[in-house]
Amino acid sequence: MLKIVHKICCGIDVHKKFVVATIGTTNQAGTTEYKTKQFSTFTVDLLALREWLKQHSCREVCMESTGKYWIPVFNILETECNVFVANPKYVKGIRGKKTDKKDSVWLCDLHKHGLVPNSFIPPLAIRQIRDLMRYRTKLTHFKSSEKNRIQNSLTVSNIMLSSVVSDTFGKSSMRIINHILKNPEDTEFDVIPMLHSNMKKNAEDITKSINGNLTKPQAEKMTVCLSHLHSIEKLKLDIESSVLKLIEPYQQQISLILTIPGIKDIYTAIAIIGEIGEDMSVFQSSRHLCSWAGVTPQDNESAGKKKSVRVSCAGVYIKPLLVQCANAAIKSKDCPYFRVRYEQIKHRRGHKKAIIAIAHMLLNCIYHMLSKNETFDYKRYQIETISKPKTVPKFTPEQAILLLESLGAQIILPAAT
Repeated sequence: MLKIVHKICCGIDVHKKFVVATIGTTNQAGTTEYKTKQFSTFTVDLLALREWLKQHSCREVCMESTGKYWIPVFNILETECNVFVANPKYVKGIRGKKTDKKDSVWLCDLHKHGLVPNSFIPPLAIRQIRDLMRYRTKLTHFKSSEKNRIQNSLTVSNIMLSSVVSDTFGKSSMRIINHILKNPEDTEFDVIPMLHSNMKKNAEDITKSINGNLTKPQAEKMTVCLSHLHSIEKLKLDIESSVLKLIEPYQQQISLILTIPGIKDIYTAIAIIGEIGEDMSVFQSSRHLCSWAGVTPQDNESAGKKKSVRVSCAGVYIKPLLVQCANAAIKSKDCPYFRVRYEQIKHRRGHKKAIIAIAHMLLNCIYHMLSKNETFDYKRYQIETISKPKTVPKFTPEQAILLLESLGAQIILPAAT
């Protein structure tokens, strides 16, 4: 018989318009009595749900993370109850025997026996930083999309500016593009006054590259894209100013993360804090954190055979961020250890597995740095620069003959005397 961990607990089946809550009370004999009640998702009814739980002395609550609908319920209950938010794959009900009431009872029974692992829900301040930083990432993606559309319009108009300049959206290039948009018929204007001093040596090639045919529809499309691009940049600045106000209590943790090779941008450090928080005690170990972030191989063994051990789909937001940092870390000259380790793994397993391994190392470093409140220790990652003397292999005469024959040499042995 399973051990009863929580004698009084509640399972909540969450939906968009209503929630179904079941309180299970277990007596000394081990018999559980259930009370089920339905509430709407309006704030008034969720407050009534909280009072109903308090009346029954129920502080342990378990619910499934259904889309975004669990968040309002969690926000109301987190101050009074210990709320477990369960991943759906751990609490999935039996198909064909599912109703809202049965689902809430099933959640209550699982939580009663302590069978539901809790999802990591950071404090409110961290959740606010996380939300803003995720939106900033979306704005960055929108910005890249608009740049691609502008570049596409230039290409189809045979304006090959990207072939002769390193940045199509640099100051000099944008002066040329804006002039073309304002004066589409002027194809023989002097570009030298618009160029940076270092680019004037390529003025002739730039003049040839902009001799295209920009049609009116393409010019109108580019004007709209540029306007949208500027508005996105302004929105990013607004989001960043809001984030900088929220991170004041976490300045120390952010400064620690910025000491890691490959992490130089403050917003990268803020995004990492927003995803994993600043309190590492919520994770059992650094391995647990790396598994949660989806940068470790999975365990998948059956009948003594190991199946696919690819990394999981977890860490949708933090995994790309860590991979980006890993790509920067392997180029760092301050700490060549990551580059050497990357090359060793890449030689055996390929680029993708190697870069995930470096991301795993970086997250390990972040865990221990935040746990011990220490900066990155470069001494621990020093590489021995003195080359070791190479040992000359020793061959027997028979092995030497075989080696020479494999290289195409013809061996004639002297006649025996």
